[in-house]
Amino acid sequence: MKRILVLLFVVAPLLVAAAGSAAVWLWLKHPLDLPAERVDFVVAQGSSPLSVARTLNAAGIEVDERAFVWLARLSGRDRLIKAGGYEAVRGDTAWTLLERMARGDMTQKQLTLVEGWTYKQIRQALREQPDVKQTLEGVSDADLLARLGSEASSPEGLFFPDTYVFTPGTTDYDILRRAYQAQQQELERAWAAREPGLPLETPYQALILASLIEKETGHGPERARIGGVFVNRLRLGMPLQTDPSVIYGMGEAYRGRIRKRDLQADTPWNTYTRGGLPPTPIASPGRAALMAAVQPELHKFLYFVSRGDGTSEFSADLHGHNRNVARYITGRNP
Repeated sequence: MKRILVLLFVVAPLLVAAAGSAAVWLWLKHPLDLPAERVDFVVAQGSSPLSVARTLNAAGIEVDERAFVWLARLSGRDRLIKAGGYEAVRGDTAWTLLERMARGDMTQKQLTLVEGWTYKQIRQALREQPDVKQTLEGVSDADLLARLGSEASSPEGLFFPDTYVFTPGTTDYDILRRAYQAQQQELERAWAAREPGLPLETPYQALILASLIEKETGHGPERARIGGVFVNRLRLGMPLQTDPSVIYGMGEAYRGRIRKRDLQADTPWNTYTRGGLPPTPIASPGRAALMAAVQPELHKFLYFVSRGDGTSEFSADLHGHNRNVARYITGRNP
């Protein structure tokens, strides 16, 4: 009897391990369930095995998330997964997809347009993407706008910042067209959700305001508050006095520092010398900035100054603003 018990204690774990190994082997070899013959999915930059597994499931490619993570880690493929567009075909296994992502065997490429980029930066990014076919060299802004069907006087701000997946050989115009249509849709949704009584007459004015907000802060929770400052100033007829707009108007003359004489040099975008909104956006605003423009925070603030850590200090009057400037800009104690 003792000998039988000993054998059970020895053999049972081996049987469990063998059964587990067999189950893993069958899972590795078993084709994944797909909702269609071919399914496209995008692996974002910096994705972990877990986020990749969730991306697959979200695309309808059913994988066991825990098993996929262990497979990636034990095989060392977790450090090799490359961001980009991929395709799963019927018959693929979890191992097949993992190998494909580790090799970077992409069926599609991607290009990210960053929130706050200017049109010039967007065009440069398109030129630097080797898989994009260049067709817009020598095409004027007016001709491009006409092809897009836009009545705007400038392409600035018209392209939604997002990650665009495309096949190699896609033209620069096709990507811009998609970004333009996306921005039009986002702007339409934002305008429909606007607060009543805003000092904005058109969706384009909301786009301009959103671009100012986008360039003034990268701190998400402050966007609506800064939007409220600008709306308060517009209602009172105060100049917006936003430095990013002045810098935009300086163009190539800007060298990383803005001086008093720059604030006094009049351009259409100098919000110190001219009242109201500038004539065009100064960058491409994202969704959060658009919503901050049409749903600004209700408050009495008229001024704000950078604390130097990415956040701002707000004040309702000039005295408080001067105190904040002394504290955060000039370094003097108020």
